[in-house]
Amino acid sequence: MAQTPIAMEQLKQLLQLEKDGVGIREMARRLGISRNSVRKYLSLLTSNSVEDQDSPDNKTLAEKAYRNDSVVHDMHRLEQLAIHFKYAQGELGKVGVTRQLLWQEYLQQHPDGYAYSHYCHHLNQYLKKLDVTMHMEYSAADMIMIDFAGKKQHYVDLSTGEQIECEVFIAILPFSGLIFCMAVHTQQTADFVHCINAMLLFYGGVPATILCDNLRTAVTQPNRYEPVFTDICGQLSEHYTTTFSATRPYSPRDKAMVEKAVNIVYNHVYGPLRKREFTSLQTLNTAMQEQLLLLNNKPYKSTPYIRWYYFEQQEQSHLKPLPSEPFSSKKVAQLTVQRNYHVQLSEDHRYYSVPYLHVGKKVKVLYDQRVVEVYLDHERIALHLRDGHNKAYTTLAEHMPPHHQRMQQIKGWNRDDLLMQASRIGTSTHQAVTLMLENSIYIEQNYKACFGMLMLQKKYGTDRLESACKRALTGSRVNYTLIKNILERGMDKSAPPPDISSIPIHDNIRGKDHYQ
Repeated sequence: MAQTPIAMEQLKQLLQLEKDGVGIREMARRLGISRNSVRKYLSLLTSNSVEDQDSPDNKTLAEKAYRNDSVVHDMHRLEQLAIHFKYAQGELGKVGVTRQLLWQEYLQQHPDGYAYSHYCHHLNQYLKKLDVTMHMEYSAADMIMIDFAGKKQHYVDLSTGEQIECEVFIAILPFSGLIFCMAVHTQQTADFVHCINAMLLFYGGVPATILCDNLRTAVTQPNRYEPVFTDICGQLSEHYTTTFSATRPYSPRDKAMVEKAVNIVYNHVYGPLRKREFTSLQTLNTAMQEQLLLLNNKPYKSTPYIRWYYFEQQEQSHLKPLPSEPFSSKKVAQLTVQRNYHVQLSEDHRYYSVPYLHVGKKVKVLYDQRVVEVYLDHERIALHLRDGHNKAYTTLAEHMPPHHQRMQQIKGWNRDDLLMQASRIGTSTHQAVTLMLENSIYIEQNYKACFGMLMLQKKYGTDRLESACKRALTGSRVNYTLIKNILERGMDKSAPPPDISSIPIHDNIRGKDHYQ
């Protein structure tokens, strides 16, 4: 290789030593370069009158000291190489393409090009410039990054002697660096939910966002801008009042902190446990938690502070509180609201009501052993307890249309309820209800008539209803129609006719003797 040029600082020192009258041998000793190099650079600088300037700038020194044919030639080769690398960058990822092959193609176009070792050196430098990273700043309690480790743990089943491999779930709070890990059998939904519950319980709170990669349990449709998450992530988000976010496909640096945490877990958890044998998932997790405690209590490099310190002092108070109960996964069903404003769960052949305005609409039903939730356009419109009663229908009164609510109210009345309601209106109303309850041997028919009469107060008021009942009591029979007619005609506002208690004696009256 060509001789490496001396540094700019050495050039300036060389000029200063020349001005001070120092000899070439002493210059070489002080600057740590050869005497020939001293002579060469003094010759270049002297011939270009640089030494006459008081304080030449770096650009001027470089133009005078580094200008020679070999440098110009090398700059030309570097320009050619840079153009070639733009092409080589896209070719490297293709099947069968190697650096040796690209170098041979480069030499065919530029026979005076670099040797293979120099070619690879410059290519590495070129790729490094493209592969730059960005320093990320994280806010307290803003995010938890999660991932499953690439390398698995295992335990031995004593009954069969089989070695059971386990997935390892890893999480980190990027702000404080507090790490969590645990082993589970699979990456499937049940184990994923178990990991999220355990992770949030470990941290004692909930962040604003949970960032994961595009694992199938969490993401159904990966996308750079709008990934589609699974139902279970939606349920977790609602239960814990957080949101799920996913990295760009094939972009592990989007969650670089958890990628680094995976390597830390390899070194501080996997490594110390490598010679130990475990006979169950529980014993494996117990040992992992012991190592995790040591890891989180280990001081950061060059500081006396541990991960727990930063978490407790600066981050823990910013986490949202945990709900009273951990999340339990729910089954999901897409159903249509029937004409009777109910949805049917085919699993137990029971019906649950929704507001009658949503008849005919498609709704999403989430249910477990405790509750049934009905959602329309991501808004919950009904919530029912799912107990073991034998009733086929679970109906809430507020879900019923107004006329159905009235019918439900009528069915709920009994004699004492109706009499109590009537007594609140007045004495005459109470007497009228008492008589109406005895009008028919069909007791429910009597209830309906009494309820209808009492509802007249909503239209006419309690005072007029009391007056109408008082007038109706002067007749021989009291019923709903009579009282309604009195109110409609305003007869309750006029004085009742005089009460004729006896018939006056006159010649047309026949006595009892007439019929003997």
